[in-house]
Amino acid sequence: MKKLFLTGCIGLLMASCSKKENTAVQSPEQPGQSEQAVSQLSGEQLIQTLDCSGCHAVDERMIGPSYRDIAGKYTEKDAELLASKIIEGGSGVWGSVPMPPHQQISKEDAKKMVGYILTLKNK
Repeated sequence: MKKLFLTGCIGLLMASCSKKENTAVQSPEQPGQSEQAVSQLSGEQLIQTLDCSGCHAVDERMIGPSYRDIAGKYTEKDAELLASKIIEGGSGVWGSVPMPPHQQISKEDAKKMVGYILTLKNK
């Protein structure tokens, strides 16, 4: 019974942490927005267009830590490390559930996302 429950939880986790089909934000002025345009989004907007909310929230721990908890643990000096974790995935820092890799995200965009998360430390 435990194995069945764990298998179901892992399946749900993987499904909720996978890339959404459409990561570009469409606007009336720019129909058919390209992948390159996604890079013009802010860190907060990038987070909203991806699957991050399936595992993270601003103020509460879900499958992964809250953004405020991340901001409380890390500083701007850790931006490169955190950007790499977004792209490559990781586990063990916040528990045993791994964060899947998000290899479709550029290093530049991952750094924007980290920058936004770190601003939540002071809010």
